[in-house]
Amino acid sequence: MIVITGATGQLGRLIIDGLLKKLPASEIIAAVRTPEKATDLAERGVEVRTADYSRPETLVSAFQGVTKLLLISSNELGKREMQHKAAIDAAKAAGVRIVAYTSILRADTTPVELAKEHLVTELHLRSSGLAFIMLRNGWYIENHTAAIASSLEQGTFIGASGDGRYAAATRADYAAAAVAVLTEEGHEDKVYELGGDVPYTRSELAAEVSRQAGKQVLYHDLPEAEYEKILAGFLPPVVAHLIADAEAKAAAGALDDDSHTLSRLIGRKTTSLSDAVATELKTPASSH
Repeated sequence: MIVITGATGQLGRLIIDGLLKKLPASEIIAAVRTPEKATDLAERGVEVRTADYSRPETLVSAFQGVTKLLLISSNELGKREMQHKAAIDAAKAAGVRIVAYTSILRADTTPVELAKEHLVTELHLRSSGLAFIMLRNGWYIENHTAAIASSLEQGTFIGASGDGRYAAATRADYAAAAVAVLTEEGHEDKVYELGGDVPYTRSELAAEVSRQAGKQVLYHDLPEAEYEKILAGFLPPVVAHLIADAEAKAAAGALDDDSHTLSRLIGRKTTSLSDAVATELKTPASSH
């Protein structure tokens, strides 16, 4: 049995889709905070269990009878250290054998502040005695393409990454990696640095959007503090700070990667920037 936490999130749903292509639904458990949001998964034969990171008592029961757990990192920045620790401790108490965790690129050496909670989680998982698989996901292309609609309206992308390159990949690419390590043998106690095959700069993103949309969009680079202030206008302050920090660190190469580990793991090339842009341009805004 394999249990996926955060199964109703965007990444979680893609992972369950992938698992269903390789395993019977009876071998998959969706662990979610709100079971009502997972009725479609239940209709596909996936068992749905309540699992709230902030209610540890729900976690042990959710993980009972499970061999492998995929711990998808919480989106509650600032609370993740405590939440992930609770999940790992519950996995051990429930008799789970292997825990795979969605971390961040080079979690142990990167200067990106977003990595701090990930690294603490990794260290706790290593010290737990459980077999582990670290899926150190790089940047998500969707973090950039989600801004295409507004950039076309305004004629600019804004950021703080200068000419820094992003080895970004899509959620579907990272989901495929998770499916691979959960359904194949030989991944125990491995650390995978995952990124897209062809890194790009923000300026190259703007040029690709311009080419496909037939309208010029430029990239406007800002000082980190100014970019953070703009982000804080529509994001929680902690989120705005961490994103601006990651952008500024990307300028020095913190989000670049040339290992091609992800494409080797999933057995295909990662999604190209041009394909990701094309998909976003075809996607109705209401579907986000």
